[in-house]
Amino acid sequence: MSAPSREEVVIIGGGAAGLMCAVTAARRGRRVRVIEHANRCGKKILMSGGGRCNFTNTGTSAAQFLSANRHYCKSALARYTPEHFIELVERHRIAYHEKELGQLFCDESSKLIVKMLLDECATAGVRIDLNCQVQSVEGGDQAFDLCTSVGRLRCEALVVATGGLSIPKMGATGFGYELARQFGHQVLATRAGLVPLTLSGKHQERMADLSGVALAIAASCHGQRFRNQMLITHRGLSGPAILQISSYWQPGDDLRLDLLPDGDALAMLEQARAQRPAAELRTVLADWLPKRFAQRLCEVWFESKPMRQYQPPMLREIAERLHHWPLVASGTEGYRTAEVTLGGVDTNELSSSTMESKRVKGLYFIGEVVDVTGWLGGYNFQWAWA
Repeated sequence: MSAPSREEVVIIGGGAAGLMCAVTAARRGRRVRVIEHANRCGKKILMSGGGRCNFTNTGTSAAQFLSANRHYCKSALARYTPEHFIELVERHRIAYHEKELGQLFCDESSKLIVKMLLDECATAGVRIDLNCQVQSVEGGDQAFDLCTSVGRLRCEALVVATGGLSIPKMGATGFGYELARQFGHQVLATRAGLVPLTLSGKHQERMADLSGVALAIAASCHGQRFRNQMLITHRGLSGPAILQISSYWQPGDDLRLDLLPDGDALAMLEQARAQRPAAELRTVLADWLPKRFAQRLCEVWFESKPMRQYQPPMLREIAERLHHWPLVASGTEGYRTAEVTLGGVDTNELSSSTMESKRVKGLYFIGEVVDVTGWLGGYNFQWAWA
C-alpha cells in the first residue's frame, strides 16, 4: 500500500467556511488541502440570495445568532467583521448593493463570490480535490489518517467544515456530526431553521387558494418579533418574516401574527366607522390588506357588515385579533427547503477563539456543523467568514 500523502491541514468541506479557512491557514504558511465531496465548491453560496448571494450584513452582532451558548460566537465575530469581508470583496472589484436592513448582495452573480474565494485559494497555494469521498478518519492529537476516494491522507490539523443537513439535494449529509461523535463530542439535537411553515386540516384549507398572496406582517414567538413580508403557499406560509420566526418556533408553541404591524388597528377602525359608516368591514380591511386575504378574514374570522353596526367593544375585539392573529402551524417544510440547520456540535467542547476541540488536539469544527445559527439576512455567511 502506498504511503499516505502528508499535509499540515486538511479541511473537509469546500463551502463558505471551508474555503475561507483554507485561505486563512495557507496565508499563515500552512500546507492546506481541501476535500469536497461535490463536483464543485460553494454550491450553497451559488444559490443564495436568488443567485446574487447575500454575503454579509453590516449590522452583525452576537444578538442575531441562536446557540445553546450565546456567548460562543462573540470572539470570532469581533475579530473578523463585515467590514473585513467587504474589503476583500472590493479588492476583487465585485460590485454590490445594500438591499435592506444591512443586507449586502452582489450586483451581478453569486458566482463572483465563489470565484473570489477560489482565486484566493489558488494564490495561497491551496489544493482542492472535488468529488472526493471520505471513507474513514482515524487517529487524533495532531496525527489524523484519512481514507478517501483519492487515496490516503495524513495531516496534523483536521478541520470539519461539512455544513448541516439543510437542502440535501445539494449534497448535505450528517457526516460532520458522525465525525464529531466518533471523537467523543456531543452533538445537540438538530432541526430545520429558516424554513417555511406548513398548515394542515381546516387551517390549510382556509388558506390554500390564497397561494401567492403576500403581505407585510410581524411574527412573534417566545419573545422574538420579526417584521417583514409573509407569503401564502399551497402548503402553508413562507416569506422572510415566517422564515425568521421558524427558527424559534416548534410544534405546539404559541405563534402570533400582527397583520397591521405599522398601524393602530383600533384607531384605524374607529376612523373608518366615523368617516365611512356604510362601508362593510371587508371593504375597509381591503384598503389595508390584500383584497383576497381581507375577504377570507371576514368569511372565516370576522362577520362583515356595515361599519356603523360595530359597537366599540366589537371594534376592540377585531383590532386585537388583527394585531395578534393566532397561527396554528402543523410543522415545517423540513431540511428540503431549510436554509440552515439548528443545533450541531456542542460549543462547550470547542475553543471560542480557535474553534479547536477541547477533547482532541488538532481537530477543529467550523461553520454550520457547529451549534451556531444566524438569522436570515447574511448573518450565516458572516459566521462562516469569521
